[in-house]
Amino acid sequence: MENVNDKNRTAVAIGDFDGMHLAHKTVVTGAENVTIYCVNNAFSLLQKSIFVKRYPNVVFADFEKIRNMTGEEFIEKILIGKFGAQTLLCGFNFRFGKNAAWSAMDMRRYLEKRDIWVRILEAQEYEGLPISSTRIRKALTEGRIRSANEMLGYNFTFESEVISGNQRGRTIDYPTINQNLPSGLTVPKFGVYSSLTTVDGKTHKSFTNIGIRPTWKVEKPLCETHIFDFEGDLYGQTVTVELTDYLRTEKVFKNIYELKEQLNYDKSSIF
Repeated sequence: MENVNDKNRTAVAIGDFDGMHLAHKTVVTGAENVTIYCVNNAFSLLQKSIFVKRYPNVVFADFEKIRNMTGEEFIEKILIGKFGAQTLLCGFNFRFGKNAAWSAMDMRRYLEKRDIWVRILEAQEYEGLPISSTRIRKALTEGRIRSANEMLGYNFTFESEVISGNQRGRTIDYPTINQNLPSGLTVPKFGVYSSLTTVDGKTHKSFTNIGIRPTWKVEKPLCETHIFDFEGDLYGQTVTVELTDYLRTEKVFKNIYELKEQLNYDKSSIF
């Protein structure tokens, strides 16, 4: 029977949490008022600024300070000493300590006599296989954005400052905002995506080209987004873009009029 004080136990969810995908969410919702402790943060699927907004209860580890700790040191100094953990939540494949020598089961055995609970969550599956950050990254680089979003549990999202462009789109009634993809984030397959763009708290339909623009090449991948039913100057503002579906690969156009014809088609396929 559950003790009436169980809900007051200090709970810490521990893991890598790259992207905070569906399997991760199972871990962090395993207790009330849980502190999320990210031990090794690659931010390849969800950039840090968005992570903090969505999960204000997160604490990011200084990995260089903990990477050489033994499993016992990590438990005693960090989980108990720093957080005062009374309940720990982690995935079945979580490993820690120097050279990843300790497993989730090792942690449970170490703590079971100290009235510190260790809840080990089983794998969450998608299409018959465990959900993982590796699978999601692969889906993104192959243009399978719907599959990536289903495993994430939300649309692949980034936010970035709007930078100046050549304003070519304005001449054919398709003005775009230009953004660099945040450093470290997985670069989706080059091409055109249906997207959702949020400006000042309002979300608009849009489409986004990610790539090098083979007709008018750029040196590094650029995100260009045309926002439907929007007028205004967004230079210097941070704008959020969500990718919802992959429409087509990048193309080389003979001229700007051929580009406009393609954009008309792209837009009609979204409505």
